[in-house]
Amino acid sequence: MPKTASLRPSLTRLAEPMESLGGLLRDWLPRQRWFAGKDRPVTELGLLSMTELFPGCLHVLVHAGHAGHTGVPSPGGALPAGDCYQLLLGVREHPSPRLGRALIGRVQDGPLAGLTVYDALHDPRSAQLLLDRLRHPGTAGPLRFDCEPDQPVPGGLVPRLLDAEQSNSSLVYGDEYILKVFRRIQPGVNPDLEVPGALARQGCHRVPAPVAWFQTKHPFKATLGVLQPYLRDASDGWTLALHALAAGDDFTVQARALGAATAEVHLALASAFPVGEPGENGRTATAMTERLAAAAHCVPALQPYVPGLQTAFAALTTCDAGPPAQRIHGDLHLGQVLRAGREWFVIDFEGEPSRPLSERRSAHSPVRDIAGMLRSFDYAARQRRPWRPEWARRCREAYCGGYAARAGWDPRKKHGLLRAYETDRAVYEVLYEARHRPDWLPVPMAAIERLAVRGD
Repeated sequence: MPKTASLRPSLTRLAEPMESLGGLLRDWLPRQRWFAGKDRPVTELGLLSMTELFPGCLHVLVHAGHAGHTGVPSPGGALPAGDCYQLLLGVREHPSPRLGRALIGRVQDGPLAGLTVYDALHDPRSAQLLLDRLRHPGTAGPLRFDCEPDQPVPGGLVPRLLDAEQSNSSLVYGDEYILKVFRRIQPGVNPDLEVPGALARQGCHRVPAPVAWFQTKHPFKATLGVLQPYLRDASDGWTLALHALAAGDDFTVQARALGAATAEVHLALASAFPVGEPGENGRTATAMTERLAAAAHCVPALQPYVPGLQTAFAALTTCDAGPPAQRIHGDLHLGQVLRAGREWFVIDFEGEPSRPLSERRSAHSPVRDIAGMLRSFDYAARQRRPWRPEWARRCREAYCGGYAARAGWDPRKKHGLLRAYETDRAVYEVLYEARHRPDWLPVPMAAIERLAVRGD
């Protein structure tokens, strides 16, 4: 086994540790899938926290600043505006060749000169030691590790890093547990810890409950990662929908059951968290209009449709106020649900990571989640040629029917609300695809044209 670097005890208290890592991270960070500032050069990179978790592994929080970017400031303005990222860095003299994908680079100067730095989540040894930290509550510098005392996690589980990295990184241990390591860190309790825990206390079985987690108290209090049971035999809704389309199969039975499961989760959320009052549509319309203007500024293809899309938001001020605002999922789509046997489960309650944590933890109309899932059926239907709009339409009807049967109110009868939230979601999709997957941009643009011209 390659020799692990012996790090001096004073390493984590260096006055200028970024002199060793700064250059490498400036080049490596923008290439990561979870880095939010790909379209803006990193103009500032600073160390917020560094802790030696165990020999050869550093836990690091870095601040990335961008020119002209206001970002999310820390409470009280103690830190500059920008983005905070969590890194687990392996440091070795001679790392294993199997870590080639994870290599960040060889340090040329500073206190780490001559050592090679890599993403430690790719290292099975580091991943196992991280699980051991979670199995035994305690602290390491500003970090705290906790677990549910009545749900012990066994040791010796073999780790593997999931390839499908999104805005976070996930490790599966022995096909028994999954650890989500948050990459972009904001002050406060992450909803992916807060919400599943609250739902478990409500007796809702649709969401895997957290069994362990870790947090930091410096430079601010924040959630860093959550360990939950892994549904080993489950398939995500997106994969199931694409298989149904490829086989020419109907998906309405599954869609109806998924609608009922969504309603069940919403009812549990309404019991677990305070419920707001209807009648906030005016402020919602203003926020949607502002998001549309910002997106059209970044994506010129949106601009011809702005007047038509604005009518969807303006109608919010006169339409039915709809159900009370409550805690919701916040980013619901077919990729956020799993089917195991005949049951649907909902995962990833973090919401849209690009939005402030305070917004993701606040109350919203449950129609927002419903609109996200309806847009996802359209996305799936457009993955094959020829496009099958009738498949998406049937799924939409079945999903709303299943939701109505369980929730006691029908989303289809809230036409003004549903159109506005679908429009807002499609605008978000346009901006996302333009930045990350330009080849996919025609999918949300087709919805934009439909929503702007016909108002369906």
